Amino acid sequence: MTPNEFIEKWRGGGDERRDAQSFFDDLCRLAGHRTPREADPDHTWFTYEYGVGKAAGGRGFADAWKKGYFGWEAKGTGRSLQDAYAQLKMYSDDLQNPPLLVVSDLRTIEIHTNFTNTVKEVHRFTVEDLAELAVLRKVRAMFNNPDELKPDTKRSDITAAAARKFADLAWALRQRGHEAREVAHFLNRLVFCMFAEDIGLLPDNLFTRLVEGSQDDPDAFVDNARQLFAAMHAKGGRVAFVPIAWFNGGLFDNDTALRLDRDELRILLAACRLSWDQIDPSIFGTLFERGLDPAKRKQLGANYTDPATITKLIRPVIIEPWLSDWDAEKAILGPLLEKADLNGSRQGLSSAQKAAQTRAFGEAQERYTQFLGRLHSFTVLDPACGSGNFLFMALRALKDIERRVMLEAEELGLPRQILGVSPRQVFGIEVNAYAAELARITVWIGELQWMIQNGYGARMDPILLPLDQIQCRDALLDGEVPAAWPVCDVIVGNPPFIGNKKLRRELGDEYVERLRAAYDGHVSGGTDFVCYWFERSMDCLPAGTARVGLVSTNSIRGGANRRSLERVSDQSRIFEAWSDQEWWDSGTAVRVSMVAFGRSQAQPHLDGRPVEVIYPDLTGPAVGVDGVNLTLAKRLDTNRGRSFQGSVKVGKFDIPEATALAWMGQPNAVGGENNEVLRPLFNTRDLTTRPRGKWIVDFNARSEREAAGYALPFAHVVENVRPKRLKNKDEGRRTKWWLHGRVGTEIRAAVAPLERVIITPRVSKHRVFVWGHPRAYYDDATVSIAREDDTSMGILHSRFHEVWALRMGTWMGVGNDPRYTPGTTFETFPFPEGLTPDIPAPDYAEDPRAQGIAAASAALLNARERWLNPPEWIEYQQTDKEAQAGLPRRIVPRPPFAAQWRQRTLTKLYNDNKQWLVDLHADLDRAVAAAYGWAWPLEEDEILRRLYALNVERRGGAVVAEPEEEEAEDDD
Repeated sequence: MTPNEFIEKWRGGGDERRDAQSFFDDLCRLAGHRTPREADPDHTWFTYEYGVGKAAGGRGFADAWKKGYFGWEAKGTGRSLQDAYAQLKMYSDDLQNPPLLVVSDLRTIEIHTNFTNTVKEVHRFTVEDLAELAVLRKVRAMFNNPDELKPDTKRSDITAAAARKFADLAWALRQRGHEAREVAHFLNRLVFCMFAEDIGLLPDNLFTRLVEGSQDDPDAFVDNARQLFAAMHAKGGRVAFVPIAWFNGGLFDNDTALRLDRDELRILLAACRLSWDQIDPSIFGTLFERGLDPAKRKQLGANYTDPATITKLIRPVIIEPWLSDWDAEKAILGPLLEKADLNGSRQGLSSAQKAAQTRAFGEAQERYTQFLGRLHSFTVLDPACGSGNFLFMALRALKDIERRVMLEAEELGLPRQILGVSPRQVFGIEVNAYAAELARITVWIGELQWMIQNGYGARMDPILLPLDQIQCRDALLDGEVPAAWPVCDVIVGNPPFIGNKKLRRELGDEYVERLRAAYDGHVSGGTDFVCYWFERSMDCLPAGTARVGLVSTNSIRGGANRRSLERVSDQSRIFEAWSDQEWWDSGTAVRVSMVAFGRSQAQPHLDGRPVEVIYPDLTGPAVGVDGVNLTLAKRLDTNRGRSFQGSVKVGKFDIPEATALAWMGQPNAVGGENNEVLRPLFNTRDLTTRPRGKWIVDFNARSEREAAGYALPFAHVVENVRPKRLKNKDEGRRTKWWLHGRVGTEIRAAVAPLERVIITPRVSKHRVFVWGHPRAYYDDATVSIAREDDTSMGILHSRFHEVWALRMGTWMGVGNDPRYTPGTTFETFPFPEGLTPDIPAPDYAEDPRAQGIAAASAALLNARERWLNPPEWIEYQQTDKEAQAGLPRRIVPRPPFAAQWRQRTLTKLYNDNKQWLVDLHADLDRAVAAAYGWAWPLEEDEILRRLYALNVERRGGAVVAEPEEEEAEDDD
């Protein structure tokens, strides 16, 4: 079909029921594309009346759909295209979110772009416009290549560009001495003026003209801005002869305006020319907070959390329960409205029949009104709302639900209602004043943008509702007692990520003492800051809160932090969780867990898949499978006192190897020889790659006078450690500044009689174990196990202990590497009967099981050592002083092989996982399985099930009391 033929046939428009499919068929032919019936007779990817499972008794389909291309909705000529677009947008998720949403009244066509994170563009043209080649190309792109219509500009790019410009203005104003909060408040007003102008709430480019007219007159800008701010505050305000809408809301509470110089006015004018109506509210607050808050300026340009990630909590906590309730309500409304027979004739009906129809309609209308009333009174609290991302996402979800409900109710035959969901339904608490004000701006802009984009227009008189329910205060403390939270229907949010060991440094001693006193008996000692939000949220459930969805670092799955989720599981129900997600916190990538709990009858979902139950460590069995709740595993008395975190230095005690060797040759006037207080230093990197050649000054528990006898080592500590330790908040570390933060008395005593000791990194991609020397110094990044026999090494390096350690430990860092803990990983692990750590190795030396494990273990470690340190490539070195002190020999590569030697590391070995390594590990696993009396191989879940059963059997009533906190500590 040619453009002229199409125009001639359809220039007069048509009727929706009679002509819509014929119009669309001709449009296909015009674009050179087969019609749905020709291209897809099975109705799977290009079809009319694509079912979207909508309202009972309603249409329940989109007029046309091409998978991955577009959804199409037609109305009769003269009907509202805005209504058609709203209906199609409601269907977009069921249509698999196509990149284009197209509506037509059979005379005019609108192509709405729907690409993720791009500005929204509308291509509007009439039937007559199809005579133009450029317009015809758009129709062809719709059918054949939607990416031709993809906007070049991303909404996030516009938002980021705006934030950068305002960061420059904020910086300049603060440099001139203006108080930071004053600057932020003023710039927030400018932001809102530009947004209001671009969506038509300020007339005729008023603000841009104001800025343009003041480019060479900064004083005039101040006067004009003050007039505008005053007019926006008061009802009936004017600027000159131009009436100004009443904004109110508290943003324009006075007419204060700061003076901008000429350069700054040029920056402001450039900002005015951005597309402020396309700004993305879901990231607006985050980016502008970085620009306006002096402490966060350096984060400009850093990544931020994708709104789709936030939706993973908003969906189960808000969206799905409401849509489920609406589906249930529709199941009642449908039969009532069918009984009311709204489209049927009442002629010939009896009075009783007419009365029955009236009652059915009245009951349906009453139920619908009550449902909307519940939706309009539904409240959401974010008790750590930051700059408002969660609040906006929650409000948008409620408004989308309301729109869907109203459209589907109208399809059923119920009259259209006035929108009632408002910003007053979202509550926030935020201690940072910058963020709290930006949260209000985010909510205002987000709601106005939603109203405009969905064709409803802005709320007027006033435009901005006061948002006093978004409060700037501490969410956890009110003086000495827990702070009160408003009782809301649901709680969502992203509380601050501050680890237990950093609480005092970040918040101060006085605050931490008050915090722990206020929550004593409720939140365990040694837990991260986020756990307090879980505790307060749990307190809200009996008061009326139905559901909670919170983000935390993924360390909440283990250690002392897990007690928060154990309480949740004991008193409520985790119904949705994402155990390990990437999240951007203050511009830094972290790994988080997302947890939803409370009243819900929905099938639990873990990491996007249905499960029977979600345990406190955020694991769970698949549907129909009996799972094992490993959080109930207890520490075993047989394992106590054998596993230790490495010593914690707290200070720059380390020195280069050459310095240590040189000091060993220097005499002291008093005291012993320096080799008594110098030890080779090893951390995770030394174990998994190659030694860095670091040593450490270690005075053990010597007095200051005794330590001073070792002149050169003591002088190093005086110069490099003492200044910072004298400022340490811990009294013991401050007064005994020459000693390590944790001297490690227990570990020293445990390894002293041994010839070798088992070492493993605390955090590592691969769970590897190596032999260490009892006189070497293994720092806090390692765990030492005081056993020296090959059998113990073999059991720990088997698949059985690896699987247990992965599930019982925690996870750390951006790489989400597993962390090994002496308590929850080692002390809970059930060794084979008769081979437990409390039994001296000689006692089971003749046990065939022990011998089999020992042989396989030795074969593995010997082969591994030959690969790491081929005898032809290396030599061992040791000075007389080192030998005298009982220190280990040093491995030194021979020069011809040095480069090759450095490339051979444990990490590379296990990354490559050569077949010989796989085979040796398999031999070891078989030997350990035989020691348990089990056949090999076993699936991971079966291993865990059997080990857990042994843990339960072994503890038999003599369970060691669980400590209040994990004893691990980082040397920071």
